[in-house]
Amino acid sequence: MHTVWKGSISFGLVNIPVRMHTATEERDIRFRQLHSECHTPIKYAKMCPHCQREVDASEIVRGFEYEKGNFVIIHDEDLEAIAPETRKAIEILDFVDLNEIDPVYFDKSYFLSPQDTGEKAYALLRAAMEETGKIAVARVTMRNRQSLAVVRLYEHCIMLETIFYPDEVRPVSQVPSLPEADVPLADNELKMAAELIRNMTTPFDPAKYKDEYRSQLQAMIENKRKGEEVAVAPAAPRANVIDLMQALKESLAATGGASAPAKLEPEPTPAAPAKKRTAAGKEPSQEPAAGATTTTTKKLRRKKAKSS
Repeated sequence: MHTVWKGSISFGLVNIPVRMHTATEERDIRFRQLHSECHTPIKYAKMCPHCQREVDASEIVRGFEYEKGNFVIIHDEDLEAIAPETRKAIEILDFVDLNEIDPVYFDKSYFLSPQDTGEKAYALLRAAMEETGKIAVARVTMRNRQSLAVVRLYEHCIMLETIFYPDEVRPVSQVPSLPEADVPLADNELKMAAELIRNMTTPFDPAKYKDEYRSQLQAMIENKRKGEEVAVAPAAPRANVIDLMQALKESLAATGGASAPAKLEPEPTPAAPAKKRTAAGKEPSQEPAAGATTTTTKKLRRKKAKSS
């Protein structure tokens, strides 16, 4: 595993020499941009629009734009002059509980391994952190940037995770269109939503989650490389459910909670108007019987014949 940084963990008066290794990697499939006529990869030249020519790397300096078109030039020696003394140390500041840090603060993860002379001190810190259940808040300088970090255990390895400073986390008050905390909710809907969460709750197993799109993309690339046709994946069926209550009921049924809605009282429906009853207690007929209509017609015909 490639070493990206060497230094030490400063733990009180104890220094533990360690190496740092990147703990995670992106597996995204990346594409190159090609010229459509000859399929040659496109190159991007660093051009100076003022001098109208390509610029070599040795001619490039850092500049901070403090206002439009005006820059402060920063040289390597300027950065060296203000580099903190702890640039080669992970300086532990405090020990805290992991659940006290919201995940929004976490940024990048690194594995720490002991250098040749640090195995015993490394094992000691690891055992002490495991016994106390604490994690360390630390300060570290990497690539000329001082970062806040936490040192914690991951399986049997000590890990460093850089975290954002408080002023780097945007306030929730800036999020648009958030509903108020006291939005009135129907009891039935809330009970069903909570039941749906309970039905879908399971122990976390990272191995069960796969990047399906990446797998399909890899298969498509392989098929095209072999000159085969690319199969079109069928669209997943999706019910167009608009009513929230209906969506909750169908979701509960799909997650094995079909019996849950039965616990809830259904919304009352308007009662049908009561039918009038005769003196005998029977409901009056709404339409005349077919036989009664025929008899009445015959009587009218006989009466008409006698009068003529």
